[in-house]
Amino acid sequence: MTRTVEFFFDVGSPAAYLAWTQLPALCADGRGAIDYKPMLLGGVFQATGNHSPMTVPAKGRYMERDLQLHAQAYGVPFRHNPHFPINTLTLMRGATAIQMQQPERFADYLDAVYRAIWVDQKDMNDPQVVAEVLQAAGFEPAALVAQASQPQVKDRLKQVTQDAVARGVFGAPTFFVDGHMFWGQDRLDFVRKALQ
Repeated sequence: MTRTVEFFFDVGSPAAYLAWTQLPALCADGRGAIDYKPMLLGGVFQATGNHSPMTVPAKGRYMERDLQLHAQAYGVPFRHNPHFPINTLTLMRGATAIQMQQPERFADYLDAVYRAIWVDQKDMNDPQVVAEVLQAAGFEPAALVAQASQPQVKDRLKQVTQDAVARGVFGAPTFFVDGHMFWGQDRLDFVRKALQ
């Protein structure tokens, strides 16, 4: 029996990036399917009263090391972005637009954006930098911005974010397997067990 992992994420979360690097292999091993749920983490924080652990100085210092340790354990590149936090509204609308209208390019989009933020340390707050990253990945930046601005795309991102909050999501990454919620890239072992 194939189970589904619902993956609620925002590209501005380093922990969600690390989880994203591991989920495909984890699901292949556990015969699971991934249901990607792009959400707006800022909206989740606003609705729940939560905020990034990086905003607490002592916790932020700890998190930077912890994220590096996880990246090393996973064997993936990771560099803290000096432009953090990233305003991801346009980026997450872009992810939603691609998922809705060009699902075959969804993985390419995530790969380009995640790599730009969490490997290449690019300033994805800068629209010109975003355009350069998207163009290098084979996207037409102006067309994608137009897609991301469509009312149905905005509504979809808003709805997924509201659904996440209604289900108890307070941060990213958050996973659901058979209705059970797991939060954080350091809970992937529990996700794997839930799939089995």
